[in-house]
Amino acid sequence: MDDAQLLRYSRHILLDELGIEGQERLLGARVLMVGAGGLGSAAGLYLGSAGVGRLTVVDHDTVDATNLQRQVAHTLARVGTPKAESLQAAIAAINPDVQVLPVTQRADDALLARLVAQADVVLDCTDNFATRHAINRACVAAKVPLVSGAAIRLDGQLSVYDPRDAASPCYACVFPEAEAPEETRCATMGVFAPLVGIIGTMQAAEALKIASGMGSHLAGRLLMLDGRRMEWTDIRLPRHTACAVCGHRSH
Repeated sequence: MDDAQLLRYSRHILLDELGIEGQERLLGARVLMVGAGGLGSAAGLYLGSAGVGRLTVVDHDTVDATNLQRQVAHTLARVGTPKAESLQAAIAAINPDVQVLPVTQRADDALLARLVAQADVVLDCTDNFATRHAINRACVAAKVPLVSGAAIRLDGQLSVYDPRDAASPCYACVFPEAEAPEETRCATMGVFAPLVGIIGTMQAAEALKIASGMGSHLAGRLLMLDGRRMEWTDIRLPRHTACAVCGHRSH
């Protein structure tokens, strides 16, 4: 770290749990984030400000005026711009040292297999079950920890699925693909603006803890937020040995 970085990250370096060693690991970390909307806006800004070395952002969508109510990384001037590129610009304005690689194509199995294998940690900031399951399959195959968040209406949830831990379930253990409920989208159901910020920021926190070596304690747990009452529910999640995705994983 040079003098400018020591100054920029001084509040991290002062933390006993992080210190210079943890910050240096962040500076060398490779993070993949799928989704640059509400969750990805909050997560991406904090990952960038914290100094992750390389952040790959996958999103095939463009910024729309209806996004601006909650997707705080985007601006009116960037309506029509690919979201991944808009987020790249937002992070560059805060911390130009971070290498942000925008990928403006749909996250299919082939793309995810290639990008997940290059990452130290993955954030699922998407809004549909098909992509979530595709990300999970790629993470299980590459043994890369996955930080998964979701938010709709006034309800949010957060968990970490860590295939390096034999006791940790994968996303499909908890939400089997065959039992996927009907999709609910923000466009029809609505979403409370700060909720995506709450969940997205917590995704960044867990990803930074994993990438810095501090470690996450969310594997095997699902945090559910009732934003109306501002109450958290913490549910313990077992791994399913018969899971179609991770059931073959060795103990």
